[in-house]
This record gives sequence, structure tokens and C-alpha cells, in this order.
Amino acid sequence: MTMTTGFDAGPPMQRRNLHDDLVERLRDMIIAGTLAPGTRVHEGQVGAALGVSRTPLREALKFLASEGLISLQPGRGAVVRALTRRDVEGMLDVLVVLEDLGARLACRLATAADVVRIRALHDAMMAFYAAGDRLEYYKLNQAIHTGIVALSDNACLVETHAGIQMRLKRIRFIGNEQQAKWDGAVAEHVEMIAALEARDEERLAAIMRLHLNRTWDRVRDVV
Repeated sequence: MTMTTGFDAGPPMQRRNLHDDLVERLRDMIIAGTLAPGTRVHEGQVGAALGVSRTPLREALKFLASEGLISLQPGRGAVVRALTRRDVEGMLDVLVVLEDLGARLACRLATAADVVRIRALHDAMMAFYAAGDRLEYYKLNQAIHTGIVALSDNACLVETHAGIQMRLKRIRFIGNEQQAKWDGAVAEHVEMIAALEARDEERLAAIMRLHLNRTWDRVRDVV
């Protein structure tokens, strides 16, 4: 029997690699706003929509809580974390510093193969942009930022960057809701790849700083 749940969660979950698939699906629902900030996750409703029982769902929610996307509250259960304007602006300020350093180190340390791999992510991202697929575009967009910072070969930098980037996933996604803002972000990414391929650390650091500063401009009215 099919249960009506009141929202579109996509097709039922497959049993193969259930935990990872479930975490990814829930994360996507948070990023896209299907599970909106500040709302409680109704385990029965969401579990029915995804075709999973409460036990794996709860384990997935605990994992997302460790990423900062879910808050586990006494008496309410799992609640999608909501960020204030001050939270967002503060985290973006820190990301500017982290990605500036990551860009400089990447230009100094990346191998030719590393740069080719980032270029491949960029090209795949551009295909999703051309197709108008914002969610898949966004996932590769974030993979590029993560990938450039990872080229720094600085574990502390990578870990700190990953933690903040994870908490900002929903916020950065909504920055592309208007086509003009999305187009502008894409143009900045094109410049990033060109700078990385040229190993121009000043140029890459500058465009990544500009990109993050404009991210705040893109989202400030909807936070």
C-alpha cells in the first residue's frame, strides 16, 4: 500500500548501502529545502516516504547531527538546524580566510594530475549548469571548493573547512535560486579554474575571496 506523505521525497530507498544512501538523500532534502530549516523531522512520515524503518533513519539523523545539519532536541527529536544571519556571515568570513590560504597552497603544491581532476569536476558541473540541474550542479560546485582546499596538503585546514562548508550547504544552495545570481557564480568558477591551471595563486585567492563575499550578497536577503 502506498502512503501519502505530503511532500515529494523522490523514489523509495534501495537496500544496497542503505546508510550512505539514506544520509545522502536526507542531506539533499535539507539542501533543497524539502526538509526546511527549523522543522522537526517526522520519523514515521519521512521513513514511509523513503521506504525505510525508524532504526536506519535514526542512525542517519545522528550522522547528519554530527555534520551540523540536524539538531537532536529533547522532547522534539530531530530538527533541521536553522542558522541566523550572524551565523552565516561569521562562517563565510572564516571561509574567506580558509579558501584564500587553500588557493595559495594549491597553486604551489598541486600536481598536473590534481589540476586535471579539478578541471574534470568543473566540466561536469558546467554540464549540469547547462541542463539547469541546480542540485547536481551544487554538489560538484562544493566538491571543487573542497578539492582545491584539499590540494593544500594541510589536514587542519581541510578539516576546519569541511566542517564549516557542511553547515552552510543549504545557505549556499539558495544563493543560486535566481538565474542572474547563478550565472554570476558560474562565471566566478570559470575564473577559478583558469587561475588554478595557470598556477596563479594571487589571482586564484582573489577570485575565491570575491566569490565568497558575493555569496553573502546572494543570500543575505533570504537568511
